[in-house]
Amino acid sequence: MRTDIQQSFKGLGVALITPFTSDGEIDFPRLEQLVNKVIGEGVDYLLAMGTTSEYPTLAPPEKDDVLRCILDTNANRLPVMVGLGGPNTQFMIRKLEHLAQFDVDAILTVTPYYNKPSQAGLIAHYKVFTSATDMPVFLYNVPSRTSCNLEAATTLRIIEECPNVVGIKEASGMMKQILQLLAKRPDGFLVISGDDLLTLPLMAAGADGLISVMANAFPAKVADMVHHIMDQELDEARKIHQQLVPLTVDCFKEGSPAGVKAIMSAMGLIDNSLRLPLVPVSDKLQEEIEKLVMSNV
Repeated sequence: MRTDIQQSFKGLGVALITPFTSDGEIDFPRLEQLVNKVIGEGVDYLLAMGTTSEYPTLAPPEKDDVLRCILDTNANRLPVMVGLGGPNTQFMIRKLEHLAQFDVDAILTVTPYYNKPSQAGLIAHYKVFTSATDMPVFLYNVPSRTSCNLEAATTLRIIEECPNVVGIKEASGMMKQILQLLAKRPDGFLVISGDDLLTLPLMAAGADGLISVMANAFPAKVADMVHHIMDQELDEARKIHQQLVPLTVDCFKEGSPAGVKAIMSAMGLIDNSLRLPLVPVSDKLQEEIEKLVMSNV
């Protein structure tokens, strides 16, 4: 399975936002435009229902409607990964049963959050969860959001015991840990950067690509950077990376997806609307972002 999946999810994935109208409703025409834009500008696959989608603020029927819109608009042009996570293993298994109605290619599942399981608990969780599906599963490690770090040794144990675990989105920012995983992973297991700013060094060290927030706003530039790294054209990749650094820093300064929505609204792509408890960035940061956008479009 890992060999088959390796090509589908190498390169650039985009963690799609959910556009909202000014009155807080899902803006499906803008979502369709976004999917067509990122596909047309060179991303390699789509991530639906990730953190960037404001997934926790969507009602269950809305989640289905957003996923269905993405799949219908994509029309099988690119592979689609879908986010699925929670602090309750059995409830997640029931979510798998619901997900079966959608034609997706892989699952991205974040470490259980809030209840802070031990490393042994994480292994037990993923053994039970992955045994309930035949789909390819990508782990997602983002301790800044979950308060739970998936250690390299634990990931390697999960890979050994769960044959349909085919990759990991690593957003811990822990370079030593990620490098240890890169050095010891089995052939075909994908290590994907979950941090736009760290993509250049991680891919230079052997990571297989990026699941990007910034690619919502600048899919062509981020795709060019990722593909230059894959082709060992590091000078060209470095130029794009350095050009995007100031905006990328601002993108995450007051939280995500508030930052990327501020960028996209400055570009005229969406309305700058989020759902509580998230709010738009401060006026000061918005002004700074608008100035940087002018120099990047």
